[in-house]
Amino acid sequence: MTATSHRQGEGGQASVELALTLPVVALLLLAVLQVALLGRDYVLVTHATRAAAREAAVDRRPASVRHAALIAAPTLKAARVSTETSYRRGSPGIVNVRLQYRSPTDVPLVGPLLPDVVLSGNAAIRDESDT
Repeated sequence: MTATSHRQGEGGQASVELALTLPVVALLLLAVLQVALLGRDYVLVTHATRAAAREAAVDRRPASVRHAALIAAPTLKAARVSTETSYRRGSPGIVNVRLQYRSPTDVPLVGPLLPDVVLSGNAAIRDESDT
């Protein structure tokens, strides 16, 4: 057997190994991308929750609180955002805002295998409203 035919056989083996491992590596990379997108959404939810709490401290209307959250994080899908505001009387009064976001898992190949993830944030701030 010559050295040339021996090298061609090794090249075929390497091609087969690549063909077997490439789909697994691609799925792992897509899974990492999905986790990164969930991490980004978590940071956005935290930021939106704080903005909503600041708004709730001066304006008690639920629509304005939700609007402030959506303005603070415009890449969150509005239909997937819900806010809940509670007020505690006292000196000082406290506003508590809870925001939930149903983060989609829509990365190709990986996303359909996973359910949507519900991310939530809580923020409390001193009540500055007149009521």
